[in-house]
Order: sequence, then structure tokens, then C-alpha cells
Amino acid sequence: MKKTGKFFFVLIFFLSLQNLQSQYIIPEPVKMEVSEGYFELNESTIISVNGKEAYSDAEIFNGYLKNVYGFELKIETQSKEKNNVIILEKVIRSDIPPNSYEISMNKKEIRISGDVIHYALQTLKQLLFNKISKGFIIPCSQITDYPRYNYRGMHLDVARHFFPKEFIKKYIDYIAMYKMNYFHWHLTDDQGWRIEIKRYPKLTEIGAWRKGVLTGKYKDKSRESDTTVYGGFYTQEDIKEIVEYAAKRHVTIIPEIEMPGHSLAALSSYPEYSCTGGPFEVSREWGVFEDIFCPKEETFTFLENILSEVVDLFPSQYIHIGGDEAPKDRWKTCQYCQDLIEKEGLKDENELQSYFVRRIEKFLNSKKKILIGWDEILEGGLAPNAVVMSWRGTEGGVDAARQNHNVIMTPGEYCYFDHYQGDPRTEPVAIGGYTTVEKVYSFEPTPAELSGDQKYKIFGAQGNLWTEYIITPDKVEYMVFPRICALSEVLWTPENKKDFRNFKDRLRKHFDLLDELKINYSKAIYNIEAKYSPPSFSSGVEIELFAPFSNSEIHFTTDGSEPDMKSEKFIPIVLKKSCTLKASYFENGVKQGNTFVQEFDINKATGKEITLLNQPRKKYSVGGAFSLVDGIEGMLPWSGRDWLGFLGDDLNATIDLGKEEEISQLTVDCLNAELSWIYLPKEIEIFVSTDGINFQSVIKIGWNEINKFERNVTISFDKIKTKYVKIVAKNFGKIPAGKPGEGTDAWLFVDEISIN
Repeated sequence: MKKTGKFFFVLIFFLSLQNLQSQYIIPEPVKMEVSEGYFELNESTIISVNGKEAYSDAEIFNGYLKNVYGFELKIETQSKEKNNVIILEKVIRSDIPPNSYEISMNKKEIRISGDVIHYALQTLKQLLFNKISKGFIIPCSQITDYPRYNYRGMHLDVARHFFPKEFIKKYIDYIAMYKMNYFHWHLTDDQGWRIEIKRYPKLTEIGAWRKGVLTGKYKDKSRESDTTVYGGFYTQEDIKEIVEYAAKRHVTIIPEIEMPGHSLAALSSYPEYSCTGGPFEVSREWGVFEDIFCPKEETFTFLENILSEVVDLFPSQYIHIGGDEAPKDRWKTCQYCQDLIEKEGLKDENELQSYFVRRIEKFLNSKKKILIGWDEILEGGLAPNAVVMSWRGTEGGVDAARQNHNVIMTPGEYCYFDHYQGDPRTEPVAIGGYTTVEKVYSFEPTPAELSGDQKYKIFGAQGNLWTEYIITPDKVEYMVFPRICALSEVLWTPENKKDFRNFKDRLRKHFDLLDELKINYSKAIYNIEAKYSPPSFSSGVEIELFAPFSNSEIHFTTDGSEPDMKSEKFIPIVLKKSCTLKASYFENGVKQGNTFVQEFDINKATGKEITLLNQPRKKYSVGGAFSLVDGIEGMLPWSGRDWLGFLGDDLNATIDLGKEEEISQLTVDCLNAELSWIYLPKEIEIFVSTDGINFQSVIKIGWNEINKFERNVTISFDKIKTKYVKIVAKNFGKIPAGKPGEGTDAWLFVDEISIN
């Protein structure tokens, strides 16, 4: 009876999972074929290895089995066992791509071969989901697999918030789990110096600690902070232990030591290496600060001594020196810097930064290391051998590749995992942005505009996690998962196999493994998405809602009550009156994800035809011009997804009301976030017309009046009848001295325009 029951159990699993087996693995393998039969992995299974590296990989796999499932396997060197055995053979072949592996599985054995056995074992871990009483059954299969890109990385900022050594190891486990091979460790910044440098003990005695923690949100007013002393650092023994831990998991650690900017923690410890001499304090706030390293000889000696210790600790061929967001204010007023510019025949302060980077690169090259910098190192001329990490879009990477430099792509809109991944009103606080799992999955690291040879300069890409609002390991996991899953597939799986719908189905099953591993992950993928459009034959706004897996299981209300299975099933609707729309997605009667909530203010402009003279920047144009008249007020906290952003340009919008209407009030919803270089308009003028050709000005207000508003700038005027309304909101212009982004064009961010 027991044997019959077991056979029936296995048969059901085999038949149901024969076609689903490959759909569980993330990143998806290059090729996988499932055949008849199954291999039973249990406590009697033996691992046979053929070398030191394979033995180390087997030990780590064994540790995983013990920690997660409570048992481990016997490891033997070139075992003669023929049944119930996992054979690991490190093999380097010239006829297959680097980092390849093959898994050949029948009823008696799993044979794994390749030059990196570790990657095959990550796949095997994900096949362990068909549990039986004392192990797992795995349908027999043949897998051939290798990565698309050589550089597959994740970043972690430990300067804003410090994370203990044991969590850093766990983070490395996550990187390794998805066949990624680089950990970019951001160790220094304005808010903390996290690495022990024996020659300069004050870097950790002073620089590793700040006298308060910012508790308010990243905004211009009410930036509260407490007086808690906060900090921490890694000793050199910690570093050595972590580097060894990563190496065993085939992960290379790239340390980042920021220069010349983001250096307040270092200058607080050794102010003599600044332009002014200080004093300074480790910053308790976020942002960009004017005080940076002064490029004098003693500064270079200081930095080279630091880098000498860093180089000794990290075997990586790459050392990251930052190079981003380095204001030149101090250099402009520093006599030494101005004399140096003249002496070296430099054009300006940008070329002085290039001089700085070249000096550091020459030193690193002498240590047989390669310099990596953020894309700002392109400004003023690129150092000869530097690798560019492109974060401000992909443009910097394209420019560097065309200059024959190697590139790592990490554009913010796709690869910044500190952004919101769902509705900001229901997500943990983040610094801003909106980067969903689908957005990450849609990323293509190799820009189409590069020519054949230039394409090979794109090493790969990485996900970045800055930690201004990420305080605990638990939240690190939440912000990383499941976006790391999407990025891993972008970097590993062949481009022609990428399919988001297929990935989404696999991800839903993959959540079972994340639950098994007790990883705190976001379920924003279950959230409902909305599309708004002008209705075809009426006023108001037409709404379509989309669930991740079945639109037929969305239920909604418009009276503010919480939807349940008894609520009306959703079909596309047209709203003609102001209301609060709520909708929920259900699977088998169980609600999944957060409730979708959207308030609508239906006014005379809602759903009407609107045209823009100037187009918003592509990065901030989601929803297009219609988002200005869709009845929805711009969302705060600001995520960037429902605002139109104009860099240096004015808003010039014309709304066709459809017929002559009597109006007396207009509201323009503008974002006010000077720390993000976003300013209210300096002037707003309203025009009206009955024919759409000849416009007359109704009212104009200036900065003194506009600056009284936090966001919604409401303008009242005498009643007037009109069919067309034109709104011109003048961009603030150049950002004033002493403000973040000084001297550059201001952003104008606008969302809803309401007319009554």
C-alpha cells in the first residue's frame, strides 16, 4: 500500500511538472529538456568530486541543505558509487562559452560538468521543490547553460546605513544564488567611513560615526534628525573574512572609496586635505555637499596610502573611486586649485577633476588594478584605462564605449532598487523613483545605437541599493527581492528567450523558495495597474485596470468601501463624477497584493483634449500630456511616475474644453523639491480663446505669489466664457548659488491641471 501510494505521488508530480520544471528556474537556462523518470535526492545521496574547487562548491551546497532542509550529504573524492550519486567534474573546454555548465540527470545520477560548478549547483537548489518524506524528486533532465554577460553585479551602500558582517555574507549568498558574480561594496561617503585603514585611525574613530540620524523624509522643509550617535565599520580582519567568503561563492568584491566628492566623513577626520581646512562634521543628512578633497600633493599621498591598504585587502582587479556628484564650488575659490589649473594648462574645474582621476588611475595601474568610476569621470576627459559605470541613463556608457572604454550599465530608471516598486502610498518610504519588476526586466544593457565592435565594450550591468531610507537587513531584502530575480535574467538568459509573462509565472512559483528561505520580499507584482484615457463619446475619464494574472478576478467599489468577492467585477468604466475608486485582485477567493486606491477630481478640464508645445523629458513622461487632465493629483511621496518633467523648458499646454464654458479658477499642480533640483514655476500666465488661434491673456502671476504655495498653485479670476485655455508656466531657470545643482537648469514638474 505504501509503495502504491508513493508511485501514485511520484506519477502525479512527474506528469504535472514535466513541462513546468524549467519554468521554476531563475535565471532561465539557455537550454533545458525534461525526459522520462526522476532522480530521488535524499540523505543517502553521495556527492562525488574531482578537485579542490569542486569540493569547496560541494561543501557550500551541503551547508545550504543543512541550513534549509536539515540534512547534508556525504562528500567523496571521485567516488566509485554508481547509484544515487551527484558527480561534480570541473572541466574547462574551448568549444563552449566561459562560465558554462551542463547537468545530465537520469534515475541513477546527476552528472554536473563545467568550468564553474557553482552555477550548476545554484540551478540544482531551485530544482529541490518536489518534497518527499526524506528528500526530493527531480524529473530527469538535460541542461546546458552559460551567461549572456560577463559582469553581473549587485551594489550595497553601507555608508548611509551600516549592516553587520553576518548580513553582508547573507547578501553575498543572494548574489551567488542568482549566478551573479560581482559585489560592489560602497564603503565610504559623506555619512560614514566604514573600512579600517591602519595608517589613518581617525577615519574610523571619527569618520565612522555621525551625531544624529535623519528621521524626516527627503524634502526641503521639516528635515528632522535626532541626536543618536550612529555608525560602525569593518575591521581589516572582517574584510578579509568577507572577501574569502565571497570568493568561495565565485563572487568578486569591488570596494568603492569615494573621491573627490562625497568625502565629508574623511574630511571630518582629516580636514587638512580639504580646500578650507574645516572644521567638518560627518553628515547626518543626505544630498550633495560642497566640501570635497583638495587636489594638492599631500592629498594624493593620503589617498594613495589609503588605496594601498585597500588594494592589499581586495584581490579584485577593479577598484571603484566614485567620481560622482563632486561640486566645484570650493575649487573655484581655492587659490591652490586655480594655480594648479593654470600650471597644468587645464581649461576649467571639470578638467581639474579629470586630472585628479588620472592621478589616481596612474597609481592604481601601478598596483595592477583597474579604476572604475561613475559616469561623471567622463567630464573633462576620461582617464586612459578607466571603466565607466553609467548611472545617469545609458548615454554616458554609450559615450565611453565609443571612446573604446569598457562599460558597466546601471541606469537609475532600471537598476536603482532604492526606488519604489509599487504605489508609494502603500510601500515603505523610499527616496523616490518608480522601478517595478517589469521595468527591471525590460532593461536592455547593450544600447542599439552602438556599432558591432562597440557593443562588446558593454561588460554587463548591476543593480544599485542606496540606503538613505533602508535601515535594517529586513528592508534591504524587501527592496532587493524580487527585482534581483528580474535583473539576473536580464544578465544571464539569452535575449531571445526573455518573456516577461513567462518570467512572471515562474516568479510566482519562485516565491515558495523565498518563503522557504525566510526572505522578506515585496509582493508588489500582485498589485493592480491602471490605464487612463479620454473617453470616446463622453466627458470624464475612461479607466482600465490590469491584474498580474487574471483581469477577471478584479472587484471594485466607488463609494470608498473595501472591495471583496461580493463587490462588482471590474470592466472598463468611464468616471464622470469625483469619487474614490478602490479595487482588489483575488485568486481562489483570496486577496493578493495591496488594494488599488485612486481619488478622482472630475472638473471641466478632465478628459479633454490637451496639446503641449514643449515635450517633457522622456524619463519623466509616463502617461504623456493626458496625465495633466486625467483627474488625478500627482502622487506624494514623489515617485516620478505620474509627473511630467521639463528640464529648463516651460510648460505650454492648451486644453480644448469641447464647447464654450464659463470658468473662473485654474489650478496647476507643481512639485516643489529643491533638493532634487525641482522648482516651482517663476511665472504662470493664463490665456483664453474661442477659436484656438487667437488667445488673450486673462491673468499672470509672478514668483512672489507662486512661492506662497507648497504645490497646487490656484489662480482665481473674473468669470469668462471660453472654449480653449492655454497655460504657460515659466521654468524657474538656472538654479541659484548655494542651492543643490547650482548653475544648472532647474526641473519643472507638473501633474494635474484643474479648471472650474
